[in-house]
Amino acid sequence: MSVRIRVNGVEKALDVDPEMPLLWALRDVLGLTGTKYGCGQALCGSCTVHLDGEVVRACVTPVRRADGRAVTTIEGLSPDGSHPLQRAWVELGVPQCGFCQAGQIMTAAALLKAKPRPSDDEIDQSMAGNLCRCGTYSRIRAAIKKAAGMPEGER
Repeated sequence: MSVRIRVNGVEKALDVDPEMPLLWALRDVLGLTGTKYGCGQALCGSCTVHLDGEVVRACVTPVRRADGRAVTTIEGLSPDGSHPLQRAWVELGVPQCGFCQAGQIMTAAALLKAKPRPSDDEIDQSMAGNLCRCGTYSRIRAAIKKAAGMPEGER
């Protein structure tokens, strides 16, 4: 079966098993390796992408669900790294190992789209499904607030 998806703004026709996880279509078929495999059970958030602007876990999303829809990966958020979240992540030194960061940023991007100036509780609630083995949660929250344009006193 051929699945047609728009990935990072580019139409793609994929001749894959429709039950293949979207993660493997992105990584193995299309070579977009920014989206990471973490747990394979939608528990850690490392594989987070946007499907028509909504956060999904690519490890458990069959590629058939993306048929005719738009997928945005970390590579498509801002190819040159200029997205406010990406800049804030670098400026505040958020990552340690970096493995979970693409999923963290993709979840944070959806949060800021829905709530441009989120409270601490809104950030914590939105980001709760994204695990960071290094424990950089306070830096993640600060980077989200910086990207939202919140003054340093509110971070």
